[in-house]
Amino acid sequence: MGGGIRPGSMTERARLAKITQPASARKCPRWIRGEIGLKIYHVEEMPSSDPPVNDKVEKAVEVEVKSMHKELINQMEPKAPKYSFIQEATSAPEVSFYDYIIIGGGSAGCPLAATLSTRNANVLVLERGGSPYANTTKIRMENFIATLTDMSPDSFSQSFISEDGVPNNRARVLGGGTTINVGFYSRAEPLFLKQIGLDEALAKDSYEWIERKLVNKPASFEWQTAVRNGLLEAGVLPDNGFTYAHINGTKTSGTIFDRNGNRHTAADLLEYANPRRIKVYLHAVVHKITFKTTDGTRPKAEGVIFYDANGGKHMAYLKNESNNDSEIILSAGAIGSPQLLMLSGIGPADQLRSLDIKVVLDQPMVGREMGDKPLNSLIVPYSNHIQLSPSTIVGIANSGESYILTFNGFDLSALSVSGGDQLQSSKAPQEAAASAMTNLGIISGSIKGPISKGYLELQTTNISDNPRIRFNYFQAAEDLRHCVQGVQTIIDVVNSKSLSSFRFRNMTTQDLLKMMLSVPLNLRPKHPNATTSLEQYCIDTVMTVWHYHGGCQIGKVVDRDFNVFGVDRLRVIDASTFTFSPGTNPQATIMMLGRNMGQRILQSRRM
Repeated sequence: MGGGIRPGSMTERARLAKITQPASARKCPRWIRGEIGLKIYHVEEMPSSDPPVNDKVEKAVEVEVKSMHKELINQMEPKAPKYSFIQEATSAPEVSFYDYIIIGGGSAGCPLAATLSTRNANVLVLERGGSPYANTTKIRMENFIATLTDMSPDSFSQSFISEDGVPNNRARVLGGGTTINVGFYSRAEPLFLKQIGLDEALAKDSYEWIERKLVNKPASFEWQTAVRNGLLEAGVLPDNGFTYAHINGTKTSGTIFDRNGNRHTAADLLEYANPRRIKVYLHAVVHKITFKTTDGTRPKAEGVIFYDANGGKHMAYLKNESNNDSEIILSAGAIGSPQLLMLSGIGPADQLRSLDIKVVLDQPMVGREMGDKPLNSLIVPYSNHIQLSPSTIVGIANSGESYILTFNGFDLSALSVSGGDQLQSSKAPQEAAASAMTNLGIISGSIKGPISKGYLELQTTNISDNPRIRFNYFQAAEDLRHCVQGVQTIIDVVNSKSLSSFRFRNMTTQDLLKMMLSVPLNLRPKHPNATTSLEQYCIDTVMTVWHYHGGCQIGKVVDRDFNVFGVDRLRVIDASTFTFSPGTNPQATIMMLGRNMGQRILQSRRM
């Protein structure tokens, strides 16, 4: 073909890269590595006189070249070295002063800090956990569940069990939930943006800022493709192809895993930061926000008290006492933010006094309206080994009230309450049980909202202790109805032609329901009618999808600029402010909120 150039050869790829690269990308460093399908090659050796490549070949590598462009442009953007400003809190001075103090280096805190550091302001981030860069094996795709359920003292995840009897997890690592989740990336519905008062154009710009750094179009996985086709067979229409948008039907969405299985977390957004204006301390546990109070005036946040891994005490203060340009921003998540507010004296006065906490502001709505999306699933064992896959497709079904997602190939035994080989002891046929630990897919349903709400209350005055949390899953009848619709859709997918080649022929839907009920995924009682009543099945097998929110809701604890009511120089910017969980997965929107609010704060800044 054309002058002896072999389709897909390195010479051809290099020629196409040179032809189609924008000028900025051509100025890249001498050695370039294309992440998808490209090897290392020497730019200066690209031949300029080769005959033209025909259109068919050029189209065949178009996706490859576009992927290379994204990688090259990312390499050309200024980047702060990952470790230059990230240090252990043991190296922090006893007293320090900053323009912005951000508590929590998670999904919202990292983009917020990176944005604020780009102007003439000094930013401090206090993260209670460690760095995802210290052990990148932990954040590889195949280790998702092992990392999520790791209970060792230095793990990235802190486990808790809600009063509902459902195990759950909190992130304690730089990057927050983006470091331990399933990696699925999808934007919020427009209604959510309106409800929290975000400008749609600025939100779009903020999403794209994140996507340029973290998000990839997923590879094609055999299991994901089969379930995707099954959703279409089950009537979850239309087929929306690949999109980040939240629209009814079946779609493939983004992932924060790259083609090599490496996770890209919110911590990577710190590459946007000005390294001279930001400091990130790890294993920095904030015990209290301090306030300046004068009779007759509003309390004013002035600093924080935090401890390092060796128990050393440190104090960080805001620089400018004369105005409100300096702020403390809570981004500790839907559990950490209301918990720390209460430990600092802002919350229900009676509850605070019962623990001998000095009341700074009686705010009864702190810790209220806690919600979590319930998750109900079917396990589908299969006989042949299939490549494992994270969630990359979703069905938004039943007029947008039910969300169907799936993954496969992971060892799910760690998700059981006992952590044992519970799938092996189920009453499934022996052939299925023998390989049940990894040769299985899980198809799960979640719901919009939810409507059901619960609470968070302090149990101790130790910030490292989990508070008491109840989400009241399915308290609202509408939530239960949407769950039933979702489980029925899952059953339709399992019975579809697209999945028929994966299933054991002698396993009925009833067998799959019984198998799920036999796995101790929660501490709730199991009822005999759970295999015949989908309502009871939803109640008995409920798990978390880790999308909890509330506790500092907008309009009740914070205003539409996320300022805490009744207090100066204190904001909360994270999922604790949400009234419902956005989209099919909130991580995109939490990161977007951090970036968005960073821009808004800078626009209003007088310094």
